[in-house]
Amino acid sequence: MPGTSYAAVSRAVRPSDAAPWYRRDAPWLAAVAAGYTVAQLVLVRPGMGLGWDESVYVSQVSGHAPAAFFSAPRSRGISLLVAPVAGWSSSTPLLRVYLAVLTGLGLFLALRAWRGLLPVRVLVLGGGLFASLWVTLFYGPQAMPNLWVALAALAAVGCFLRTQADRSRPGPLLGLAASAALMALMRPTDAVWVCLPLLSALVAVPRWRHGRALLALLGGLAAGAAEWVIEAYVSYGGLARRLSAGSDVQGGLGWHNAVVDQVRSLSGRTLCRPCTGAAPSTAVTLWWFVLPVLAVLGLVVAVRARRATPTALLCACAATGAFPYLFLIGYAAPRFLLPAYALLSLPVAGALLFLVSAPRGHWRTLAVTAVAVGIAGHLAVQAVVLERLVDRTTAGHQRWARVAAALHDHGVRAPCVLTGNDPTTPSIPVAFYAGCASADTGGNNENTTPAALVRTARRMPVAFLTTEDGGPPRYGRDWRRVHLDGRVYAYLAR
Repeated sequence: MPGTSYAAVSRAVRPSDAAPWYRRDAPWLAAVAAGYTVAQLVLVRPGMGLGWDESVYVSQVSGHAPAAFFSAPRSRGISLLVAPVAGWSSSTPLLRVYLAVLTGLGLFLALRAWRGLLPVRVLVLGGGLFASLWVTLFYGPQAMPNLWVALAALAAVGCFLRTQADRSRPGPLLGLAASAALMALMRPTDAVWVCLPLLSALVAVPRWRHGRALLALLGGLAAGAAEWVIEAYVSYGGLARRLSAGSDVQGGLGWHNAVVDQVRSLSGRTLCRPCTGAAPSTAVTLWWFVLPVLAVLGLVVAVRARRATPTALLCACAATGAFPYLFLIGYAAPRFLLPAYALLSLPVAGALLFLVSAPRGHWRTLAVTAVAVGIAGHLAVQAVVLERLVDRTTAGHQRWARVAAALHDHGVRAPCVLTGNDPTTPSIPVAFYAGCASADTGGNNENTTPAALVRTARRMPVAFLTTEDGGPPRYGRDWRRVHLDGRVYAYLAR
């Protein structure tokens, strides 16, 4: 079909290109990936302790503490990813370095999937823009699944296009299946949302119908989600019940306008629930509003260049991936939109390169200056937000470590159990720091009863964490009150 965007994609990836990809693309893509890894190690710092969600994921494979309660929405993909390190070492810095290197490699592979589909300069700039976001840097060395969904999504769209361009090669099919499996292994529902445009194209568009590509995509999604589905029947009474329980944990999925909540979270709030208070300054939020504008411009530029298909698919997958977190959930976290940011980074890069490639003269000088100033300001804002967030997060994790040390001083040592759900000193991460099991008699992490805790207290130390103003639990009115750190106290079973 000469003259169509499909034909343009086909010509772009033919092996007869002037030079092999590894001579033309690899050094540039490797430089972006290496820069991303180094930036994580320098700016986020390996010494930052584990967060709440991280302690849940890591505890599933770590011998440092008993496995924490695993709520319905979670998937065990990230636990499997960290197992090679967390399974034998309790060193958080080592885990951070391992993940920083791994995410750098993941970015390289995701960009490599696009070789020949888009110009190298678009891949380099797009990868750099995505890697420079504070949320991408902050979550790179963390044991969290969202960034891996983002990298796999970017790779999946590239591999999908390559399967259409050359249907005789097995490599793109394997890449598509592996990328889909990784997404589903990390977050099954996110994988389905991201892949909706790809599935729709394979089923509904005659010239895109490709039986082996459809099998690879569906097979990858099924393979990645298999453990989550099996666990649903083993532990939750079925898939529908697990989905329902997951909805309850997230406050009830339904129509919610979380756009404003996402804007409020851009100042470095890792979880905005409830999301109250004023929105951040314009300097902090401007990039978020410019992002869709540049993405649309990138699509227009791609249409004019007769290569609309890659950019259109990127934008479509970004839109479906972001939709549930913008309109179906009642709170916000910046990491939820990482897949959309990764997918839109390439159209945005195409738009910026178009702006600076205007014919020589006054307008080109103005465009180059505006883009340079905009990128420099954007990088500065991202760095400031990241620095403040890392300092704040590190201080919070150090407080949890001090609380764990104080519990040890009061005789609360493994085997032991911690409970209490005060948000400033949650029992789940503190329990991991202390080497204890965590327990909760209510809320989203309910996994025991008061009577069971009382029985447990007869054979091992049990502590109820609270604040200076908090009282003992009803089942522990005679427990001993001790001071741990700052305004943190605990009631210890006698």
